[in-house]
Amino acid sequence: MPSRAFMNIGEVLGQLRADFPDITISKIRFLEAEGLVEPERTSSGYRKFSREDLARLRYVLSAQRDHYLPLRVIKEHLDAIDRGLEPPALGSNGPRVPRALVAAEGLPSPESFLPDVSEIRLSRAELLEAAGLEPEQLDQLEQYGLVQPRTGGTHFDGDALVVAKTVAEMSRFGIEARHLRPFKAAADREIGLVEQVVTPLVRQRNPEARARADEVVRELAALSIKLHSTLVRAGLGPGLRR
Repeated sequence: MPSRAFMNIGEVLGQLRADFPDITISKIRFLEAEGLVEPERTSSGYRKFSREDLARLRYVLSAQRDHYLPLRVIKEHLDAIDRGLEPPALGSNGPRVPRALVAAEGLPSPESFLPDVSEIRLSRAELLEAAGLEPEQLDQLEQYGLVQPRTGGTHFDGDALVVAKTVAEMSRFGIEARHLRPFKAAADREIGLVEQVVTPLVRQRNPEARARADEVVRELAALSIKLHSTLVRAGLGPGLRR
């Protein structure tokens, strides 16, 4: 592959011939005329093919050779790819939303909310050291209810460590504990919503209902995080993320 950004039609031909021995300059020009690839042009009219153009040509030629797809169908596939979709599978009705987009990869799953029997217990001093917080910062986190010792004790658990470390990292941007009160309020509202859903199950005496309640809590917790992260990403918009 040439190191520069663009290739002329002869260089593209050389790149393709190893996999497609029958390819010719006339065939490349024909595919361009059919709108399957749109290389840029120099001021003197010479074609300038990008790496994306080359990959597009490979896709077209592979679809023709391996699947015998007509150019009309291949063009529909390319249109789907241009719109960020996965091209239709052979025999399917249309393009598909990328699985990675709806699978929430990298986000907690319902299994992430299973009880951790090996939960750590940290003293106040250990939490400060592990999170990189100053004592007054931890005081503020406790004041606003963002971090609390384990119920009935003085030790802090792993969730407290994650919150404290996250706040320490956010403090590099001038964000203080008092700025994070909306996060706690939003979390409390989400918890309240989940409790409304599972309370009828919890009140039942049979073990199956209680087991289902635990399952619903985990599923709703994972979905709420997925929804929250997506709303934040959409609200920031491409302008703020540049």
